[in-house]
Amino acid sequence: MIYQVKHLPAGLHFLATPIGNARDITLRALDILASADVLAAEDTRTLRKLMEIHGVPLNGRHIYAYHDHNGAQARPRLIALMQEGKSVAYASEAGTPLVADPGFVLCREALAQGIAVTSAPGPSAMIAALTISGLPSDRFLFAGFPPSSRGARLKFFASFAPVQATLGFYESPKRVHKTLGELCETLGGNRPAALCRELTKRFEEVRKGSLAELEDSLRDSPVKGEIVLLVGRAEHEDISEADLEADLRLALETMSVKDAAAEVAEKHGLKKRDAYQMALAITDQNSPQ
Repeated sequence: MIYQVKHLPAGLHFLATPIGNARDITLRALDILASADVLAAEDTRTLRKLMEIHGVPLNGRHIYAYHDHNGAQARPRLIALMQEGKSVAYASEAGTPLVADPGFVLCREALAQGIAVTSAPGPSAMIAALTISGLPSDRFLFAGFPPSSRGARLKFFASFAPVQATLGFYESPKRVHKTLGELCETLGGNRPAALCRELTKRFEEVRKGSLAELEDSLRDSPVKGEIVLLVGRAEHEDISEADLEADLRLALETMSVKDAAAEVAEKHGLKKRDAYQMALAITDQNSPQ
């Protein structure tokens, strides 16, 4: 037994859980799981299994499910228990609560009711990926999950173009290839990036390269598992409009407008859309009146 049963003050106790390797749980998190009056979890089965692995008994306690789909119904019950003087421990399915997690609204409501909220920090997929990516970590922005529709996604990605920080996205393996293509389109294909998957698990993998190189690597080799996609900040290249136009004119001699714009945009780290508009203007100028 490596946990200690302690008295926990009334309130909400967030605790981070492993993102893959069960041994990444902290001793403090185990203490909280053993000591809390009430247990709540995004996925009750996952928490039960974690407690079984580490020998933490339920001792007759019920684990309340609290997730995106039942939050409105479950939240008042949990708040009421805290107001009665109970200590409530809440665990994400994996990682740190409130990071792309339904715990945010529970936290906000508890604070609004004057209830004490504390956290036992631990695993986070975003931080784990940043640590091993080789990308700058002095400034980073966690952007979460991209929208589902193409229009919304392009607007979403484009909004981060001026941000001088490493960007972090969570993405599904089914959409990550499309996401890389859209990032090339909006941020420029030469941006440094890292695709981190199955972190702390048996098949952990980190692919590094430019956004264009990563997109190309996935074209015929799809990946599986949970993914964190990191994108480095833009490396600004001083190129005059005249030089850019010259490159586009040269490319247009043998390529379509779309292909020429894509090649020049990737070469100079520009947005495909901007290069495309310039290429289109050039072809319009050359068209017979």
